[in-house]
Formats: sequence, structure tokens, C-alpha cells
Amino acid sequence: MVVNQASVEKATLQTIETPCLMLDADRMDRNVQRLKSHLATLGPRLRPHLKTGKSVEVARRVMMSEAGPATVSTLKEAEQFAAAGVRDIIYAVGIAPGKLGRVLALRAAGVDLAVILDSVEQARLVADAGRESNTRIPALIEIDCDGHRSGVLPDETERLVEIGRVLHEGGAELRGVLTHAGGSYSARGQAALEQCAEEERAGAVKAAEVLREAGLPCPVVSVGSTPTAHFSRDLSGVTEVRAGVFVLFDLVMAGIGVCTVDDIALSVLTTVIGHQPDKGWILVDAGWMAMSRDRGTAKQDVDQGYGLVCDVHGKPYDDLIMADANQEHGVITLRPGSRGTLPDLPIGTRVRILPNHACATGAQHGSYHVVREGSDVIEAEWPRFGGW
Repeated sequence: MVVNQASVEKATLQTIETPCLMLDADRMDRNVQRLKSHLATLGPRLRPHLKTGKSVEVARRVMMSEAGPATVSTLKEAEQFAAAGVRDIIYAVGIAPGKLGRVLALRAAGVDLAVILDSVEQARLVADAGRESNTRIPALIEIDCDGHRSGVLPDETERLVEIGRVLHEGGAELRGVLTHAGGSYSARGQAALEQCAEEERAGAVKAAEVLREAGLPCPVVSVGSTPTAHFSRDLSGVTEVRAGVFVLFDLVMAGIGVCTVDDIALSVLTTVIGHQPDKGWILVDAGWMAMSRDRGTAKQDVDQGYGLVCDVHGKPYDDLIMADANQEHGVITLRPGSRGTLPDLPIGTRVRILPNHACATGAQHGSYHVVREGSDVIEAEWPRFGGW
């Protein structure tokens, strides 16, 4: 039997349809190993946040084992990863009453799924749902360590203890405390990032001590964001660290100083489709539907527009950004103030755009096209999912 070799040849950077989402597996592997090695020197285990990848293949390369532990931001993620064998999951968004049925279904299927909350009302709902189903739903109390979002302040002792008692004595399982230093995204420089990391640690540990002094259990002390995970220098009292975007990184993380542009493993491959010489524009077939509307670098020292433009193998051009975007058209031009010249990119040229926010850009696509550094060959396609 003669095999048609053309039918089994893999796609390449020059033949695959654009726009499409690219994942540099070598960069991803280095990013994962970097954080794992750092945490190994400090002690706490890694509970990676799987919301960035939203992919079973990516998850298996970042988790400590195929069973977890893991963090998710939607119950759709919990269900998808549970179906792939993940058994230890924290749903790290404040629980809503209408979602408790799905939580109970996952737990009945053998998944150790924990929820988070920051109010007595939520605690009572969780405890009541557990009693009615003859199960103890594990819950962590969310702690506000920096005023970024939700949570109980570490020094709100009465509120903290009341929530803990409702859970512990009402029929739920008080598993511990959890915090997220979202304020670290506004920090710049090593000293500021290290301070954010210490404030995150100290807030969570203080809240845990309040609960324990009240005679309540607090086995888990969970902290984490990508900036603080990398800049933590002391994690005494912490049992686990959560982080997500570190797997792929993005321009926002590079602007903060957590990574370099050369660490970013995610990009959008796009094709040049036109020129407007009088305006200094190069047009490509990736607009905001491919890149997302996220402009997370606009408030940073360097505004990267809708993304940083690289050659087909991921090497950045000098001062070249996607400055504007329509639904299916991207406008590539020199960064404002640049003294450079536009590169010669004829129609049909392939370029790659590094994203501002890996989570938002990834959400625009249904799969990753996996490549290795310096290679033209697409070695695999990994499905990703969306929804709630």
C-alpha cells in the first residue's frame, strides 16, 4: 500500500490558515520549570490556575500530577478538567447559590472541589446545601490582602470568625483561607513586587491565625498571583501558591518586569493583506477578534497597542506594534515617537503578534498550534475551550 505523503505532512507556519493561535512549547516548558524551581526552594506546593490555558494538554504540563492540585475560574473548567482526571480543584471565584448544584455533582463524581466565599450569607448557603445533600462542601474564606477586589480584611476578626463558625458548625468544611494579590499588577520594580508578595503572605497568615485562635480549623493557607509567586522571598505559614499566566506570559507581565518579551509563549500568527504607505500602515488579517480588545499595557510605561509584532519565528521587529484593530483587520505601524522605518513586509508575509493579555487573546481561539523555537512545523494542535 502506498501512503500519500502529502496527506500526512504537517502544516507549517507558511501553510496554516491565519489568523491562528500559536504556542511555543519550548518557552512554555521553561516558564513552568522556572516557577516550579523557585517554589521548590520556599516550600509550598504549586496549585496552578488553569484559566489561562483552558486546555487539558497545557494543564498536564503544568500540574504536579494529572490529578492536580489545580485552580479554576469557572465551573466549566472544573467539569472539563475533572473529565480529564483532575481530582483536586479550587473554584476560585466567589460562589453563587445557583452554582451549588454543579459543585455537588462534581463532588458526587469523586472530585474534591472546594469553593471560596467572603460572607456569612454565602457560608450559610454552602452549609445548608451540604446538609441537604448529606455532604460537607469544603470552603475557603477569601481574604482581601491589598484592596484589589473582594474578600475579608485580615483584621476583620469578628466577621472572619463568624464566617468560619457558620461553615464549621453549620455542616460545611472550613478548609482554610485564600487570597490573591491583584494589586501586584500595578507594581513596578523588584522592591515593590517583593513588598506585594510579603503583604499577600502576611495577610493570609494573619487571617489563618485569627481562625485558629478562635478554635477553628485552617489547614490551607493559599496565596498567589503570577507577579507575587515569582517575587516571593519568604512563604512561611503558606501551604500553597496559585498562579496562572506564568505558563504563557504576555506583554503586561513583561511590562511589570516578571518576564521578558522572549519568555512569551503565546502569539497570533497573521498574514499581511495590504499597505497604506501615506499613513505608514501595514494591514494584517488579525483584528480584535483574533487579538481581543484587551489594552492592558496602555497604563504601563510602554504602550504596546494591541500587541508587539514579530517575524514568523517570534523575533520582535524594532518599535513595530499593532496600533489599532478593527474586527478582522489589524493595523501595524511604528510606535509613536519611533525614529525607525517600517520593515518591508510584502503581501502574504507571515508575522506573529505577542498579546497584551494571554487569557483574553487565548479566549478568542478554539485551539493552540504548537511549535518549537526556530521550527516552521506545526507539531500538534491542542484543543482549548471557553464558556462557563
